[in-house]
Amino acid sequence: MNAWVIGDVMIDAYYWGHVNRISPEAPVPVVEVSKKDERLGGAANVALNLLALGAKPLICSVVGKDDKGSLIQRLFEAEGFSSMGILTSEERPTTVKTRIISGGQHMMRVDEETTANLSTSEENAFLDKLMGLFDSHTPEVIVLEDYNKGVLTERVIRAVIDEANKRGIPTTVDPKKENFFSYTECTLFKPNLKELKEGIKIDFDKNDSTALLAAISTMEKQLGNKLSLVTLSELGVLIKEGDKHYSVPAHHREIVDVSGAGDTVISVASLALAAGARPEIIAGLSNLAGGMVCEKTGVVPINKEKLMAEAERL
Repeated sequence: MNAWVIGDVMIDAYYWGHVNRISPEAPVPVVEVSKKDERLGGAANVALNLLALGAKPLICSVVGKDDKGSLIQRLFEAEGFSSMGILTSEERPTTVKTRIISGGQHMMRVDEETTANLSTSEENAFLDKLMGLFDSHTPEVIVLEDYNKGVLTERVIRAVIDEANKRGIPTTVDPKKENFFSYTECTLFKPNLKELKEGIKIDFDKNDSTALLAAISTMEKQLGNKLSLVTLSELGVLIKEGDKHYSVPAHHREIVDVSGAGDTVISVASLALAAGARPEIIAGLSNLAGGMVCEKTGVVPINKEKLMAEAERL
């Protein structure tokens, strides 16, 4: 299955080490680094999940014409990803998130980025690239992965969803606060509970199912989306289609790290949707996959064999 991932690609960098002393320059710990690692992150992690699930992902994004942008191209080659959907720009840096970890404890994160929207010239070049790819590498599903780093502008979002709807291609969205209501007429919209509350500017108890459904309905009136998949952390997920909804409770697991769970959920949901699965199956598989990756340390893609074995067991 051909799947596009459009959104903010970045480098996830890690410095692992140990603290043995306090700096003489300031009252801060000195981390003696023993290991460094640089990985694909952001929207590219969704692509890694899609790849692990058996799909053929094409990542579409804008990166800087800099050393880290070149590193992204090399990491793409190592994973077997094509770079045809990547636009390099001299106007913005490549996003890098560097995590400093000592003794298994996250000490600090350093972000190198711009959150400014693409300039008009960048938008024009990126949209030209995307519209050309619609004909040469037509997708069966498009994932819009928004980290509010400026790639998914209102104009890019509107052009992609309109073209996809015209061609009958489903679109799935993993939103962030800034562009929350820009994704009108998408197929599946997947906020977490915090994003839902911030988006509609209403607070309510997470255990109040009536208030939750009312909040989703309020959101859908503005978005006009067909499916809403809301992740509820330890409460599982809820999927809504029209007047029907299905709640899927979380399975009891030993949670180690929740990093990347949302990327896994949108990946499984997108492929299940494109394959024609019923809403309750989309929700069940997505919920299961998100829980499984939380048993692993760090951002890791889902293993499809283990996912199917677990689905059959349950």
